[in-house]
Amino acid sequence: MSVSSSVNPLPLRVAVIGCGNISDIYLKNMPRFAALRVVGVADLDFARAQAAAAKYGIERAIPLERVFDDPGVDLILNLTTPESHASIALRALEGGKHVYGEKPLALELEDGRRIIETAQARGLRVGSAPDTVLGAGIQTCRALIEAGAIGEPIAASAFMTNRGHERWHPNPAFYYQLGAGPMFDMGPYYLSALVNLIGPIAQVSGMARATFAQRTITSEPKRGEKIEVNTPTHIASQLGFANGAIGTIVTSFDIWGAVLPRIEIYGTEGSLSVPDPNTFGGPVRIKRREADWEDVALTHPYAENTRGLGVADLAEAVASGRTHRANGELALHVLEVMQATLDAATGGRTITIERSTDKPLPMTSEPFAANVEHVNV
Repeated sequence: MSVSSSVNPLPLRVAVIGCGNISDIYLKNMPRFAALRVVGVADLDFARAQAAAAKYGIERAIPLERVFDDPGVDLILNLTTPESHASIALRALEGGKHVYGEKPLALELEDGRRIIETAQARGLRVGSAPDTVLGAGIQTCRALIEAGAIGEPIAASAFMTNRGHERWHPNPAFYYQLGAGPMFDMGPYYLSALVNLIGPIAQVSGMARATFAQRTITSEPKRGEKIEVNTPTHIASQLGFANGAIGTIVTSFDIWGAVLPRIEIYGTEGSLSVPDPNTFGGPVRIKRREADWEDVALTHPYAENTRGLGVADLAEAVASGRTHRANGELALHVLEVMQATLDAATGGRTITIERSTDKPLPMTSEPFAANVEHVNV
């Protein structure tokens, strides 16, 4: 993986685009990192940007059309809805800004490739959620695997099952359209975790179905409205990892309840129970050969909800010249795997993943430098 030649002094000056619900945790957490300084917020609704700036003590609410060329911004944090991820990222890069976005990197594989190619051509960085994989839970599991605690990983299973978003989300229709569904919505968490724990994926096969042609919204404010379902809502996939391990992943919006692990890794010397990859902490459990399952203490920092950690890691990487961990190459690899899963299900075939990725660097056991003015906020 090539590393950008663009260098910015720390702290990196960050402007946030998109002041919806997910922005709150980012705006709360980022000031805690010495490597970051949030200098502005922007939104299609300028009044919402002004409200976010006032709530979090941010210097400026910036009109959306001006943020891309603002000379006082080094990095744009893209928290828009998924259909806007690619266009916002490309505009940010064309404006000379590093960019970090919420998952997925893009809805179309070709758009994801354009983002990475544009960044490489301009010497800029692309980062993408999830950064939960940098938290204490996944990193503790990774350290155990790399220390040989379960021997050689030979298989993995991952399950993300629920009944869908129409029961609680205020605007759930998007989740049942092309570019969404359970794989694109939650797959990035599970696949990013598996790549961090085992390595890149080389082949994909799968089956999929849309169980219900329509969904009825039971949440407010659109209770009673009908959603036309235009994407599979239950996807089962087999993953062939480059190192020979075999994985199974099921993502579903069709299941009322299940007693399933989130992720398990199976090795020649034991098994590892991995925590929910949509969280930063534990629990972590291990079974060694003939022994009983036992709890494992977390060995790394960031067990609490630390969204924004990936942005801080990108900033630290820009300053040091290393590759950042929640990087665009990983996000593009995950995007290709997700798209290949659906294509394989449609075509009844096994698909070879064209673009691999390096396994991201592990996190250290020491936290990043804190902004002492905000460490106790």
